[in-house]
Amino acid sequence: MSIRPRSGVQIPPLTARVARASNPRGTTAIWVRDRLDGLWRDEDFVAWYPQDGRPGLSPAQLATVCVLQFLHGLSDRQAAEAVRCRIDFKYALGLELDDPGFHHSVLSDFRDRLAQGDRADALLDLMLERLRTAGLVKERGRQRTDSTYVLSTARELTRLELVTEAVRAALEELARDATEMLDGLVTAEWGERYGRPVRMCSQPSHPVARLTQTGLDARDLLGRFQENRPGQVLGPMLEVLRQIMVQHFVVDARGQLRPRTERDGLAPARIRIESPYETEARWVRRGNTRWTGYLTHVTETCGETSINVITDVATVASAADSTALPGIHARLRHRRLLPAQHLVDGGYTSVALLDAAARDHRIDLVGPLNRGNPQKSRREKGFAREDFTIDFDQRQVTCPAGQTSRTWLEPPAMAPYTVVRFHARQCDPCPQRTSCAPGLSARTVNFLPRHLHELLIRHRADQHDHEWRRLYASRSGVEGTVNEFVNNHQMRRCRYRGLARTHVQHVLTAIAVNIERLAQQEPATSTHRPRRPTTFQQYLEARGLPRPLWWRQGK
Repeated sequence: MSIRPRSGVQIPPLTARVARASNPRGTTAIWVRDRLDGLWRDEDFVAWYPQDGRPGLSPAQLATVCVLQFLHGLSDRQAAEAVRCRIDFKYALGLELDDPGFHHSVLSDFRDRLAQGDRADALLDLMLERLRTAGLVKERGRQRTDSTYVLSTARELTRLELVTEAVRAALEELARDATEMLDGLVTAEWGERYGRPVRMCSQPSHPVARLTQTGLDARDLLGRFQENRPGQVLGPMLEVLRQIMVQHFVVDARGQLRPRTERDGLAPARIRIESPYETEARWVRRGNTRWTGYLTHVTETCGETSINVITDVATVASAADSTALPGIHARLRHRRLLPAQHLVDGGYTSVALLDAAARDHRIDLVGPLNRGNPQKSRREKGFAREDFTIDFDQRQVTCPAGQTSRTWLEPPAMAPYTVVRFHARQCDPCPQRTSCAPGLSARTVNFLPRHLHELLIRHRADQHDHEWRRLYASRSGVEGTVNEFVNNHQMRRCRYRGLARTHVQHVLTAIAVNIERLAQQEPATSTHRPRRPTTFQQYLEARGLPRPLWWRQGK
């Protein structure tokens, strides 16, 4: 399938006249066409399609329909019906009133095309470029980031259910592609165990014995494939079954296959497969929250006078928030939308990230750092690293009792830390020994290189400043944005399977949120005026006293 770019498409006069008459105040779809002249053009998608083949539908129109679909929370069938029936949709797409639209399955095919490579991010790039050209978003402002969890579409399975369902999925694959391999292997007992999707009660009978038997069946199935087709690559479901077998079973010293236990070593959650149908979803625990799925990082502008615009959305498998920050900055740099100040919570901050953001992108990363030695805070006694005086020029450290260190080891010996050690002859007679180095022969102090150590001290001192706290308080507004994603656009649950398709869902949702926010902005010619402050609010302002404002104002 190829595309034939349509340049300079005009709205049919009858469609424009009817849309204006029936919607005198306009709609979001009408605003997209009038204010931005459409979000995309067919020329933006030429690289996505081959040069020859039957001409397909306009990708710019399909992308616009996908955004409007997520804006209004429509299914594929409802979105296709809206293109046929809604006048504002026809206006936004430049269609005649009698245009019959298209079949709803076209939207699924277009999303599959979007899920390939980084096309979803490219779609957001094009949209932000249009907004930047229109003056609605600019570089070197202030932005903020937060993350939230997303539940996968797959049902949560116990270990017995997981292995059983993996065997069943592999049998379905072989029954479709290589029926001869099942002859002589599948018996009536196999039909009883794997003849239908697995559904078990909370406490099934004989779980260990049933899990062991399922593991033996899986081993026989994989062995049959290797015997009949040696050297051939396993199919997708067979490969998933092989990985699940490695993660959940072990062969003991007697050559017996049995389920893994904690003594054998369980697979870590960051690589463990939780469903044979959604292999990229991971089980994650953060505090009291546990889920199987992904993490989504949302970045938005937070200027004091402008509308907040979503500038980046990252969908990842389970990982620390700090690992997503370099990728966020790299994408913002590619979009020419790097902020001057980036407000984040403690999960995104570290001394190394503060230094890298300032050095590589000239970004002031604003976020709290940890408060030093956690053991000292728990005991509420003893000496932490901050109680020692570090002299980088003399390459020595002085303890609170006045003793000077004897050993100074710099990276790469103890990378990335510099380590200093005191001698036992200094620590043994010290009256503070029980609180300084309990159970150790002598005290050891480790700290980062000089420029990182000074950055750490300076940043911790800034956290006590009133202006820093006032600036950081505006970060909380991104939690309202996350709430808007979750409650208004149902982002908490994946609509599609797989990390790539889930990322497409989040990108389309972000574009829809941007369009919704910008369309609600009052034009310069509007006669609407915001509500006047109350009498008490005027009293506070007259005396220079602070008062809370709406979170979207960035205060």
